[in-house]
Amino acid sequence: MRGRFVAFEGGEGCGKSTQARLLAERLGAVLTHEPGATELGRRVRTLVLGPAVGSATVDARAEALLMAADRAQHVAEVVRPALEKGLDVVTDRFSGSTLAYQGYGRGLPLDDLRWLTRWASGGLEPDAVVLIEVPVEVAMARARARPGEGPDRMEGEDREFHRRVESGYRSLAAADPGRWAVVDGAGDVDEVAARVAGALGL
Repeated sequence: MRGRFVAFEGGEGCGKSTQARLLAERLGAVLTHEPGATELGRRVRTLVLGPAVGSATVDARAEALLMAADRAQHVAEVVRPALEKGLDVVTDRFSGSTLAYQGYGRGLPLDDLRWLTRWASGGLEPDAVVLIEVPVEVAMARARARPGEGPDRMEGEDREFHRRVESGYRSLAAADPGRWAVVDGAGDVDEVAARVAGALGL
């Protein structure tokens, strides 16, 4: 029997990475992420998100294609083999990110991106998608307060870009309520985890 595939989505700093980890621990699932879960993906991540790469130097279509390459390798190397072994898989980002960021955020045609991500994943889609929502201002402040070398290229985009991404996520969730669960990301980690579990019927 194939394992269950759950994706976490949301803007920068919303807390989805923490919640993905907690759910994977609860389920005994394989925890993974995009971009960068494979060797090829790590190289793609550096190209697309590295702070040394100025946003003006990466064409929006090139960005979408690089993300698709990461997803193709991610599915082939990590996600599909685990699911076929009967293991549950929890991923921090999947196809929803392409539609939200490169579609709503960058303005690329959604139908083209849907085709691209289906092709890259071999038609694999999550069984459930958890969208963690927090206000853009809160999310951006969290993302920029993280320890490290400063915001990556996506985190460094302006507020209007992040508002478009946020609006895009809401549209995606509203269009597919049977698969998407919207969870309030406000409050402490345990409170949000309880909401995630309730949304997934756990």
